[in-house]
Amino acid sequence: MNKEEFYKLLEQRRSIRKFKKEVPPKKVIERILGGAIQAPSGKNRQNWRFVVVSGEKRDQYLKYSQKSWLGIKDILQKRLKPSLYDFTERFFYTLGDAPYIIFAYSHNTPDERYHTSIGSVYMAVENLNLACLVEGLGCCTMGAPLEIKEEVDQFLGVTAWPEYQAGELELLCAIVIGYPDHEPPKAPRQMEGRIHWL
Repeated sequence: MNKEEFYKLLEQRRSIRKFKKEVPPKKVIERILGGAIQAPSGKNRQNWRFVVVSGEKRDQYLKYSQKSWLGIKDILQKRLKPSLYDFTERFFYTLGDAPYIIFAYSHNTPDERYHTSIGSVYMAVENLNLACLVEGLGCCTMGAPLEIKEEVDQFLGVTAWPEYQAGELELLCAIVIGYPDHEPPKAPRQMEGRIHWL
């Protein structure tokens, strides 16, 4: 991949919220996760933990997705046009028919600063976003599960993990993945006030 192809790839990334019924092969999801974990991490701790949900378990999660919507809908109603608000609400009730949901956790331990730990996981999540694009898949990274994160933790069964019981495991986001069934526009990138040269 040359420089032009790389920057074009970054520009092509979109948050996809409507997916085809076709289910990507498990080996493709494994390859995407393999790309995710190539990310750098503080002290090379590789402290990301991913929980992959599909099939019946994915269907069961929909009631939690719908509940998480209640925590953000009022904010979004003020920010979005009515048509986009309605589309977003439908997305939370169906997750756009995405066949996979990946939940990203950070294993936070006293030997690393908190923000470095969670930053390491978010770098892996960005790798995952770009790997989806290369594989012809779409994805959307969501913070909404944090509205009800204790319930999500219980649903996923991570509450039984030793690191969770030690108070060291934290849900950061979820990523829905599938074959895209729409081409949403990309909001213009804003430069003003975002970059400062000294």
